[in-house]
Amino acid sequence: METRDTPADGTPPDRLPPGLYVIGTPIGNLGDVTFRALETLRQADLVCAEDTRVTQRLLARHGIGARLLSCHRFNEQSRTDAVVARIRAGGSVALATDSGMPGVSDPGARMVAACREAGCPVTVVPGPSAVTAALALSGFESDGFRFAGFLPPRPGPRGRRLDALLREDVPVVLFESPHRIRRLLDELARRAPDRPLFVGRELTKRFEETRAGTTTELATAGAESVPRGEFVLVLAPTPRRRGSGGGAECG
Repeated sequence: METRDTPADGTPPDRLPPGLYVIGTPIGNLGDVTFRALETLRQADLVCAEDTRVTQRLLARHGIGARLLSCHRFNEQSRTDAVVARIRAGGSVALATDSGMPGVSDPGARMVAACREAGCPVTVVPGPSAVTAALALSGFESDGFRFAGFLPPRPGPRGRRLDALLREDVPVVLFESPHRIRRLLDELARRAPDRPLFVGRELTKRFEETRAGTTTELATAGAESVPRGEFVLVLAPTPRRRGSGGGAECG
């Protein structure tokens, strides 16, 4: 198991040991970044960013000057080779996406896997999460949840995925873009018209908006507004019939 020479109080050493540092960044409000994330970004030899312009705003807000390298889903493989070589040469590399955690519906998993395969140390610096933020706001009680991320865009795979998720007996967390949110709300309303649903838009940002109701109610409300920003949805678990271990909602 990998270990780190980090003091007991959690403060980082004067210089980061060689390795890849996976950084959780704010999902909206730049003030939500952790002290450890800032110190890691400040000390890293290189910061790989999904969009360097977005990460630069975070760094500038906190007075950090860092060497930035773009690393997104179209060039992650080529960047990975260079990152592994840098770490093997004794360098420290921070990996950040535009918001949230790399590898969770964002680029990063490929680089983490490649570094591990090459024997390079990998450390996580966790931060804000749209998933847990939405679960907390939904008020749905459960001992667990299912994170489904973004649904497939093609009708066939998308419909089959939705049907399976509607049978889950734990809350389901979904991400959706503004140009597909109305479609998703309509699909949910058709399949499970009375299922409780939570919808969050632009969580932690200036124009944060949250709504809760049935899928039908939220689909109707969504048709009356212009969708903007990123959405996170929490679908309540399928109701169970008393006296039976199964029995999904008909919709």
